[in-house]
Amino acid sequence: MKLRTQSLTVANSLGLFSSPCLTKVELRVACKGISDRDALSKPDPCVVLKMQSHGQWLEVDRTEVIRSCINPTFSKVFTLDFYFEEVQRLRYELYDISSSHNGIKEADFLGAMECTFGQIVSQRQLSKALLKQGNTVGKSSILIIAEELSGNDDYVELSFSARKLDDKDFFSKSDPFLEIFRINDDSTQQLVHRTETVMNNLNPVWKTFKVSLNSLCSGDHDRMLKCKVYDWDSNGKHDFIGEFEAMFKEMRGAMDGRQVQWECINPKYKVKKKNYKNSGIVILNQCKIIKMHSFLDYIMGGCQIQFTVAIDFTASNGDPRNSCSLHYIHPYQPNEYLKALVAVGEICQDYDSDKMFPAFGFGARIPPDFKVSHDFAVNFNEDNPECAGIQDVVEAYQNCLPKIQLYGPTNIAPIIQKVAKSASEEMHTKEAMQYFILLILTDGVITDMADTREAIVHASHLPMSVIIVGVGNADFSDMQMLDGDDGILRSPKGEPVLRDIVQFVPFRNFKHATPAALAKSVLAEVPNQVVDYYNSKGIKPKCPSEFESSRTFGH
Repeated sequence: MKLRTQSLTVANSLGLFSSPCLTKVELRVACKGISDRDALSKPDPCVVLKMQSHGQWLEVDRTEVIRSCINPTFSKVFTLDFYFEEVQRLRYELYDISSSHNGIKEADFLGAMECTFGQIVSQRQLSKALLKQGNTVGKSSILIIAEELSGNDDYVELSFSARKLDDKDFFSKSDPFLEIFRINDDSTQQLVHRTETVMNNLNPVWKTFKVSLNSLCSGDHDRMLKCKVYDWDSNGKHDFIGEFEAMFKEMRGAMDGRQVQWECINPKYKVKKKNYKNSGIVILNQCKIIKMHSFLDYIMGGCQIQFTVAIDFTASNGDPRNSCSLHYIHPYQPNEYLKALVAVGEICQDYDSDKMFPAFGFGARIPPDFKVSHDFAVNFNEDNPECAGIQDVVEAYQNCLPKIQLYGPTNIAPIIQKVAKSASEEMHTKEAMQYFILLILTDGVITDMADTREAIVHASHLPMSVIIVGVGNADFSDMQMLDGDDGILRSPKGEPVLRDIVQFVPFRNFKHATPAALAKSVLAEVPNQVVDYYNSKGIKPKCPSEFESSRTFGH
């Protein structure tokens, strides 16, 4: 019976994660007539997509940078969850990224366009002028194309190379890149993917890339695709090398280790040159269909969410006996630490069958010898730091406050490493059985930023996510950096995170909202993080067959 009631609770509490009207939508972007800030050179455009959340614009993702281009069509696809019942405000910001710094500065801002997600979805294509600073209309415009991901959520992984391409460069060899277009029912061409450029090489091997089957051929294996090879030029005037047509049906031939080849043809040469054979051969070395599973698939297959709490006991919180302290235990009114803990914990506990939560503290001097610890058990039982249910965590927290001395510094790397150790043991099972969520509640700026970045980059390879809730009114700008939303988080050595696993939310944004609103915002990214992790590792959900006999709700 336990399995049945457990999966029923899961299904019911999934109101948070599977809104009835949730659809995934792919958005593509192109711009026209970008005016030059610098008359001597063409702009290097990049578009940043932001979404409004509680009055703030948060970055969702950004396109690649295209060098020297006035009318860019970006290859990057934004995949967003569309909620029919919510107004989702989007903002597209266009920047000119000079190669020297690759970051985004105000001075590089070329214009923006705001709209709602609903407007794009209902019109399928939306073209609007980009507004410059002060909302003046410039000459440039932006085009957004929306496509709903149908039930076919499979992805394809393709690896292309070429040999003996025509040499277009005078002093060196061609710098080839490949573009793949889908030919739509109305004969228009839609860019599906543009590879990177391989410099100075007539036999390039391009990086493997992943694209949804929906995006590649609208799920139709017989749809014609047009593939074009160009020689990249720094001035943006790329030389055409040749093209060929293909269908996904042919590409599937590369699934069992065989290569599929096409002749790359330049139609002009074919007409003009007598003995013209081709302008090179393009080879598909590998084609892999990746089945995408949903969060629900993993949960129903028995994956447990292991929830760990870490609480900041540094001196900056204020003396817990003082009513101004963030740790003050008011007889009737829970403090912000407790509010955040309960709001997030109550949702997570539905996904954890044993309801045992390890709870740790950091930044305090603890008995008996009052040494500073950054990962002590809140119940002071180092061998078993687990509390039975959220209520037990609350009591352990309240009991430990009078016994410890709030101190410092604010180091969170040790606790991330501690959970990562458990997650790495789970990783070796190669099964989707346990996914770890670490909830860190902290009042401010962390001291060990370099170590924390290192720990997060390491953890991004493991089945875990980190949620940080900022309590109080400190400056949390450093925290925003850990939440990889504004660019990619890197370790001090420059290694990038494998996937974005940190979600940061300041509690003050939710002071007057319901606990459900806080939980929804904090946990919004978790289902996708769980799915991304297991899908990227090729780990399938365990079969819910053992549930079948005991499941009574809809099939």
